[in-house]
Amino acid sequence: MLAVDTNVLVRLVVRDDPDQVRAAEDFVARGAWVSHLVLAETLWVLDSVYELSREQVVLAVEMLLNHRDLTLQDSDAVAEALGHYRKWTKVGFSDCLVLEIARKAGHLPIATFDRDFARLDDVRRLS
Repeated sequence: MLAVDTNVLVRLVVRDDPDQVRAAEDFVARGAWVSHLVLAETLWVLDSVYELSREQVVLAVEMLLNHRDLTLQDSDAVAEALGHYRKWTKVGFSDCLVLEIARKAGHLPIATFDRDFARLDDVRRLS
C-alpha cells in the first residue's frame, strides 16, 4: 500500500486547491496508508494554519477514519484518541494519540509536566 504525506491529507480535508485535491484523490483512490506522525502533523496544520475549530477537527478525524480509500495506522488507537479529545477540551489531539499509542504498547503511565494532560487516566504529572 502506498503512503501519503501531510500536505496530501490537508488537501483532502480543506479542498482549497482544486488541482491538488484532484491529484490527491486520484492518488489515494488506489488505497493509501496514513502514519500517526502524518495524522498529527495534519491536525496541527488544520488547527494552527487553517484555524479550524475543535469541532471541525473532530469531523476531519472522523472523515479520515471513515474514508474508503485511507488506512490510518492503528485506527483503533486513533478512534480512542478521538474519544479523549472530545471529552478533554484542554488536551490536544496529539497528546491523546500519544496516550493511546503508549497504552497499546503497554508503556504506561506517561510522564508529563502538562497539568491538563495529566488529568487523563494513566498520565502522571511530574513536579
